[in-house]
Amino acid sequence: MSPIFVILTIVSYLSILLLLSFGAGRGADNATFFIGNRRTKWPIATLAMIGAAMSGVTYISLPASVASDGFSYMQMVIGFTIGQFIVAFVLVPLFYRLKVVSLYEYLNDRFDNVTHRTGALCFLVSKLIGAALKLYIVCSVLQILIFDELNICFNLNVILTMLIVYLFTFKGGVRSLIITDVLQSLCLIASIAVAILFICKELGLSIKQTLEVVETSPYSQMYFFDDASSPRYFWKMVAGGALSLIAMTGLDQDMMQRNLSCSTKRDSQINIILTAVCQIAVILLFLVLGVLLYHYIDAKQLTMPAKSDDVFPMVAVQGGLPLIVGIMFITGLISSTYSAAGSALTSLTTSFTLDIIGGKRSDEQLTRLRRVVHLLMAVAMSVIIMLFAHFGSDSVINLVFKIAGYTYGPILGLFTFGLLSKRNVKERYVPIVVALSPVLSYLLQWAMAKYYNYYIGFELLGYNALFCIFGLLLISHKSYKNEKI
Repeated sequence: MSPIFVILTIVSYLSILLLLSFGAGRGADNATFFIGNRRTKWPIATLAMIGAAMSGVTYISLPASVASDGFSYMQMVIGFTIGQFIVAFVLVPLFYRLKVVSLYEYLNDRFDNVTHRTGALCFLVSKLIGAALKLYIVCSVLQILIFDELNICFNLNVILTMLIVYLFTFKGGVRSLIITDVLQSLCLIASIAVAILFICKELGLSIKQTLEVVETSPYSQMYFFDDASSPRYFWKMVAGGALSLIAMTGLDQDMMQRNLSCSTKRDSQINIILTAVCQIAVILLFLVLGVLLYHYIDAKQLTMPAKSDDVFPMVAVQGGLPLIVGIMFITGLISSTYSAAGSALTSLTTSFTLDIIGGKRSDEQLTRLRRVVHLLMAVAMSVIIMLFAHFGSDSVINLVFKIAGYTYGPILGLFTFGLLSKRNVKERYVPIVVALSPVLSYLLQWAMAKYYNYYIGFELLGYNALFCIFGLLLISHKSYKNEKI
């Protein structure tokens, strides 16, 4: 697939993206930007959420992961589904009752301003670093496919990418995201379907034969009950999936802005439950595609890429499949990238404006402030991406990403303590508890692996939250700030 086809594909998609976002942003105000005026219908929100949960990294890495992890990710999906029900029937009613715009406003109502800003800061650090890293990985792919051929440096690649993300979220915010996420979801599903269809066609596989290939593949093992110390152990992944979903969706401003844009609590709950069902099907398709990609490489005797994440790009773009497969792969990659980056930018703007800066302002003053913050967040994300490119080795980048992931544990701990306890806390000590929780979690993970040969996997988030809850208990007292909550 030549660079000219890649460029034409990207330009065509971005033209549609910008047209949709500008149309959605017409007549937008602050309520539109932050929560879409709470006018989103649940069928649209559900379709938007399918793609919103997938970043460009997931799009590339999930099919490739079957070689090392089989279908074990479906164990996480079981946990995701449990987590979706908790979000739908515990958190959503709370957020609608309090009429919050930023989720972390709950922490101010339940505790006080220090805890509010500490929780919001955890989100900001994690989302800013995580979103920048995901965008960096995809920018690196685009650099190889396009920009190197045009002699355009990586920094300019990043600036152009962030400029587009900034433009399509500038006015409409969440309302624009909902529309563009629908487009992303359709492109994502279509790209998977097209890849599976043409791989099967190229190999002469019927539907029955395709199912047999997947079923008999050594990569298709789904459940792992044999080794409790393994990160792939069933109950560890289910627990990790549930905790991850609650923390990284239910308590994540980025993801919940879409859910809270629904007109009513009931619509939001319907959206979340249907999203869980659709997510099962989409992730299963990704894993099936992974098996077929490796089967195709073996059947065609292609050279296996050095990095597993290059398997899908290599087969789709250079594997001898029809041009449409490469076009759809690029479309899926670009759509997931810009949607994830756009939603991160919008949620960062919302949280920094309302949680960190705060204060009462007129609608006009809030609009000016929000636009300045939006631009600054875009610049900050661009700078971090460039720093990854110039100073970060793979080991350093992985460490930074893990550190960012640790910050969701304290958020989960803060909300859990607030919901399950009527005790208040000594505000000045909350940042210390929040800072220590990830450190203690890391030390626990290291010690268990070194001395007991037990590997803590995704359930680390739960230990992180427990350390935070225990710390909050130590600095708590009986008086309760707001009995209404």
